[in-house]
Amino acid sequence: MRNFQIPGRSVAYGTQGMAATSSPLATLFALEILRNGGNAADAAIAASAVLCITEPHMTGIGGDCFALIGKRDGTIEGINGSGRAGRRADADWLKSARLTSIEPRSVHAVTVPGAIDAWAALLARHGTMDLQEALKPAIKLAEEGVPTTPRVASDWAQEVADLAADEGARLHYLVDGRAPRQGEVMRYPALARTLKLIAAKGRDGFYAGEVGEEIVATLKARGGLLTLDDLAETKASWVEPISTSFAGVELLEIPPNGSGLTALIALNILKQFDMAKYGVSSIERYHLQIEAMKLAWVLRNRHIAERAAMTVTPEELLSDKTATDLAALIDMKRAVVNPENKIPMPGSDTVYLTVVDRDGMAVSFINSIYWAFGSGIVTPKSGIALQNRGANFVTEIGHPNCIGPGKRPLHTIIPAMVRAQGQVDMSFGVMGGAFQPMGHVGVMLNRYVYGLDVQEALDFARAFPEEGRVEVEAGVDEAVHKGLAALGHDVVAAADPFGGGQAILFDRAQGVLAGGSDFRKDGLALGL
Repeated sequence: MRNFQIPGRSVAYGTQGMAATSSPLATLFALEILRNGGNAADAAIAASAVLCITEPHMTGIGGDCFALIGKRDGTIEGINGSGRAGRRADADWLKSARLTSIEPRSVHAVTVPGAIDAWAALLARHGTMDLQEALKPAIKLAEEGVPTTPRVASDWAQEVADLAADEGARLHYLVDGRAPRQGEVMRYPALARTLKLIAAKGRDGFYAGEVGEEIVATLKARGGLLTLDDLAETKASWVEPISTSFAGVELLEIPPNGSGLTALIALNILKQFDMAKYGVSSIERYHLQIEAMKLAWVLRNRHIAERAAMTVTPEELLSDKTATDLAALIDMKRAVVNPENKIPMPGSDTVYLTVVDRDGMAVSFINSIYWAFGSGIVTPKSGIALQNRGANFVTEIGHPNCIGPGKRPLHTIIPAMVRAQGQVDMSFGVMGGAFQPMGHVGVMLNRYVYGLDVQEALDFARAFPEEGRVEVEAGVDEAVHKGLAALGHDVVAAADPFGGGQAILFDRAQGVLAGGSDFRKDGLALGL
């Protein structure tokens, strides 16, 4: 239970449904749909569309999405709504382009937006509404305007230079050449018109006709490869989740090209240690979590790609042998340095939301344009910020994740779901680019090893190993700073908080839903 003498949030409870998002308006509209008879799939799509208006730097219809859908009977399926590189991005093009990487703000980082097709597919399979109904709240807000919330205003102000460099971005996402101020109302008339076309014509209102033509023309003018055929062929994939057991429960993730596999590998490593004997805020807990993620990250970078391109299977990476071999590399007295050299080769922006309805359907949903405002390329007429997911490709020919025609890149966004005793136990996610697998591992430890409630599990102070350093949030105790440094970690203060998160827990003993929403964002969890 939280300490009521210090700032914090209480767990939200409900009996007839719940929504947790990073925007109060998205949460409220999701609940309104549930209250009016819609289900969790309807509410999730409506909330995602609203987030495109309230957090346009984090998400948009020019991006991708993934979702896990859990049913009352405990079955869970996934949908992969990530887009692909253009068909013309072949080896001959790559050689002639002489690219050493796909730069995040370059036109070649723009992959086909997969979200709208996935929204339509999810509603068709699990919803009670179509896009016309689900998009009504977002259209209303885009036309009438929304106040800019504090975290959004803070993030937006850091992107002015990149936005000013693009015609469409200047037009739709700057006010007299500046970012909107906290509380300032922003309207998106061009995006409202685009959403109305999608509402009227379905997914083809985005991928064909005037909107699709403008996307292709905007990219072509910058040397882009995408064609109308690339857009038209976009199709979301229904997938079977991958999973591992941990602390008596099962964590499920979207399979590759998603990077949820990274979290599962790290948890398998941590299973080799008695985590419960270390305190929740102990140096040992932080050290082990950091080391496990460093080792899992090596395998992520080497192997995770579109499933058909992988040369090592997820099953191999999740094997007991892989876990024990990696765990043996961890020294409780010293940090692993250059973990890439110790593992032999074999023979950061997003929104997350979760909704549960009165019938027990849970939707774990994540939508993103990757970097803030994606590629920074915005279509002038339709107001669409185009994602830069292609920046996750590599250009090394022969690498599983090398850019290629019609190929999906390694993806950072990962929704999660936990199953216990055959039933959905928790739907959760932690946004924040590359941090997300670390966030999933942290929530799993906090909830299922240390017994924290869903709000405490999200609020817990975070650390993340990246580029040879360990960045720690301001909430990490100074004794942990010193203890990690003494173990050889290069500890530095994080410039920004790590992501955000949402979670809904099925408290079956009391017959209620318990929800949490990360304080690092502007949102909240509310129940019916």
